[in-house]
Amino acid sequence: MRDIAKEVYDKMKVGAAAWIRPVAAKGDTIESFQSAYDSAKALADEELIQIVKVQRKDGQIEAIRIQRLA
Repeated sequence: MRDIAKEVYDKMKVGAAAWIRPVAAKGDTIESFQSAYDSAKALADEELIQIVKVQRKDGQIEAIRIQRLA
């Protein structure tokens, strides 16, 4: 399983903000995307990113807004 949060983080510049969303063309589903929040949380715990917003639909995470700190 791919680490969506890490992929987005690697492409960002310091200070930039981005949405993390599942990409159907890469095989992501809302169900499989739930682990992306855990990955983003780990990056936030390391103070590499800040989780700005989490969008939920029917109790499941559908998008995560992050800002790169380092």
